[in-house]
This record gives sequence, structure tokens and C-alpha cells, in this order.
Amino acid sequence: MNMKIHHVAVYVQDLEISREYYEKYFGAESNELYHNKKTGLKTYFLSFDNGCKVEIMSRPGVLNRDNSVEQTGYLHLAFIAGDKNAVDLLTDRIRGDGFTVYSEPRVTGDGYYESNVADPDGNSVEIIMDPECKLPV
Repeated sequence: MNMKIHHVAVYVQDLEISREYYEKYFGAESNELYHNKKTGLKTYFLSFDNGCKVEIMSRPGVLNRDNSVEQTGYLHLAFIAGDKNAVDLLTDRIRGDGFTVYSEPRVTGDGYYESNVADPDGNSVEIIMDPECKLPV
């Protein structure tokens, strides 16, 4: 069986702010808002150029969780920005708009160039250089 991941879902506090963040910085295209009036669930599917989708969701009564990096469960989304310069520029743009940069652009131990930033809910988002362009370690 040839399985493919269709999407990843993330609860967010403010659906519109999160939708705008992923559209502005990562080129997401959003569908129309889905609203289940019985449960209060609201969602958007955010689509990206490579066919990947992220569903952002809000619902009354969902608890905030600790966004510490060291925990089991969802850790981060990773987006390919292009080359090293593109990683630097996007990281600086996000920082300039007031979002937290968890880790500055750097070459990792396995040769990738990446940074790590916060989305509006403090979720971790990696910005990486195209993996085909690994730098020497």
C-alpha cells in the first residue's frame, strides 16, 4: 500500500491571525472557513506548493499547552525556504514583525542550514535551506 500524509492539524488560539501568518511568511493558500455550529469547531486547510496541507483549528474549551521544545507530541513544522540567504531573510522578516526566534540561522551537526521561529501560538516552525544543498559540516 502506498500511503501518503494528507495533512497535519494544529489547534490555535486565533484562527485568523494564524492563517495570516502562514499565508504571509510561508505562501499558504487557505480554503474557506469551515464552522461546525454544534461543536464550535472552526478550521482552515492551508495548502502549500508541494501539495502539503496544514489544518489550523480552533474550538471552545481547548486547553493551552506548554510549548516547551522538550516534550512528546507535535514538535515543529519545517518549511524549505530555498538557499542560505532565503533562510536568513525570512528569519529576519519574522523577527522584525515581532515574533520570537528560538534559534538563529546556523549549520546543524548533520549539515543542514536552518533557523527556528515561533508562530502566533508559540509553536515551533523550522525554516530550512533546501536539503539538496547541504553544507559541509
